[in-house]
Amino acid sequence: MGNSGDYDRCSVSELLVITGMSGAGRSQAANNLEDLGWFVMDNLPPSLIPKVAELAEGTGASDRLALVVGSGRYHEEVVPLVSDLRSGFDRLRLLYLDASTEVLVRRYESTRRRHPFADTETETRTLTELIEAERIALEPLRSGADLVIDTSDLNVHQLRDRVREAFADEDAGPTMRASVVSFGYKHGLPLDVDMVFDCRFLPNPHWVEELRPLTGLDEPVSRYVLEQPVTGAFLARFERLLALTLPFYEQEGKSYLTIAFGCTGGHHRSVALAERVAEILDRHGYPASVVHRDVEK
Repeated sequence: MGNSGDYDRCSVSELLVITGMSGAGRSQAANNLEDLGWFVMDNLPPSLIPKVAELAEGTGASDRLALVVGSGRYHEEVVPLVSDLRSGFDRLRLLYLDASTEVLVRRYESTRRRHPFADTETETRTLTELIEAERIALEPLRSGADLVIDTSDLNVHQLRDRVREAFADEDAGPTMRASVVSFGYKHGLPLDVDMVFDCRFLPNPHWVEELRPLTGLDEPVSRYVLEQPVTGAFLARFERLLALTLPFYEQEGKSYLTIAFGCTGGHHRSVALAERVAEILDRHGYPASVVHRDVEK
């Protein structure tokens, strides 16, 4: 592997390394990036990546290069590779695709593919054990990723939207991109968020008979939640918190900030709050995407 000086000749202005759990959607994310005009190379052995980055100068295809790196027998090479590339590219980012073990088991069983951590045809570990072994091996990459996308509850269209929100028109607007997620605690905590706020302290529209079948996207529920005195007090303090912290997150080089709001089922309070907080972020110069993870469950 070359030293950082090898990268001085490369004209690539943005370099994205896509990695993560096998079966979590790396190739799908790569296809989405290609649709956005990125030059994408998939399934590269890590040892070739530094040379590919150098040669990218001559492609003329795009100055935004995405490299998809699998795991399997290469996982021990990926961590030092990313560290070396970071020393040569100011705008290198690492995208990590993740999913729960239960979901990955279902995906592998439906495709009948062999897991890359299976050593031989006579592998004795179960599929669950292989997935957990990969998760442990890749943890240093996940903890150092610029953006983690958990695809457990995403279909291909929702993953496309998440990739588009994160990587389309990167030169426009603020350097830090924001997103707001609503969820229900009974469906589990989201894994790919930075800040989580529990809004179960707010009065629950579920106990109002005419509001129960609606969601926080409906005006009667939104009005019920947002007009509560405690909601106004909370949002006023929350906006001051954002005004204090957002510039410092950006100053520290954070590329993505995801804020999650949870209520019991993810239908009412969290949805209404997520929509309002996205408006607050927009006022502060950080237009935010909104994902209601559990609103249809």
